[in-house]
Amino acid sequence: MALEMHRSLAIHVGDWLKTEIVEPSGANVTTLARHIGVSRQALSTLLNARASLSADMAIRFEKAFGVKADTLLRMQTAYDLAQARAQEADIKVSRFADAA
Repeated sequence: MALEMHRSLAIHVGDWLKTEIVEPSGANVTTLARHIGVSRQALSTLLNARASLSADMAIRFEKAFGVKADTLLRMQTAYDLAQARAQEADIKVSRFADAA
């Protein structure tokens, strides 16, 4: 039996990065964006949970702060799945039965 995480426990990785990594570091968005080589807008939309974390951005955070890119991407996937599960009833798909 697979364990399921309750969707209320899934936090957007951008929120987590902002509160646990960026704010404690004292960096502002503009300075950090310049340091990791992305636009201020791209970083801001991630940290404000309006964009998903890409593999490229995860590696940039790993290099800048030491937090593993794999962990960040798993957090993003857990959040995305929790959001989809919340809409699961709207997904109308029946079990596939192979005729062969």
